[in-house]
Amino acid sequence: MTRHGKKYRDAAKLVEPERRYPIGEASELLPKVSFTKFDATVEAHLRLGIDPRHADQLVRGTVVLPHGTGRKIRVIVFAQGEKAQEALRAGADEVGADDLVKRVDDGWLDFDVAIATPDMMGGVGRLGKKLGPRGLMPNPKSGTVTFDIERAVGEIKSGRVEFKVDRAGIVHVPVGKASFTPAQLAANVAALVDAVNRAKPSGAKGTYMRSLTLAPSMGPGVRVDIPSALAAATA
Repeated sequence: MTRHGKKYRDAAKLVEPERRYPIGEASELLPKVSFTKFDATVEAHLRLGIDPRHADQLVRGTVVLPHGTGRKIRVIVFAQGEKAQEALRAGADEVGADDLVKRVDDGWLDFDVAIATPDMMGGVGRLGKKLGPRGLMPNPKSGTVTFDIERAVGEIKSGRVEFKVDRAGIVHVPVGKASFTPAQLAANVAALVDAVNRAKPSGAKGTYMRSLTLAPSMGPGVRVDIPSALAAATA
């Protein structure tokens, strides 16, 4: 059995474990249950009523969080010619073609997101074994294989995150920092819940979104009333 430290136990006393908090109250509670000295990341864990073993029940997409994630995202772009210049103008951290492919193939992985133009995928494809397991491989479904480089880089830099259901039917996404205001956290969570709701697959049966828990890097989780988050998204 896991034994929690005193700081965790003290934080847990602030949370009613069986209660589903309205999104506003949950967002006010999150900074209070985060006891780290650093600015902790707040993650949303959304349990879905699907079976990810079936292709028609997979859930995947992207959402631009209105207040970002609170961390600087390092973006590289595989492009050449005018598209490489477009990437630089958009604020990409590294831009290159075959030279960048070789650099990554040699082991350089100091970035958070990789974008590629479709014409570069022939060379980028060989990086699959290195980038795939780390979730860094450019993919059309996540909007990271595109000719619209300016939009892709801009959205990612401003807070676009990808969500994808795991084998247990749960979506895990960072939605901000403990230092965010309650209004900022609530707006980010509402945007995520709305995006996941819109991504409901045709094969989903019964209750689609079953539970939502917000938790800081170190600290107890706070269960959230999902209808209140959906209502905040449309307000």
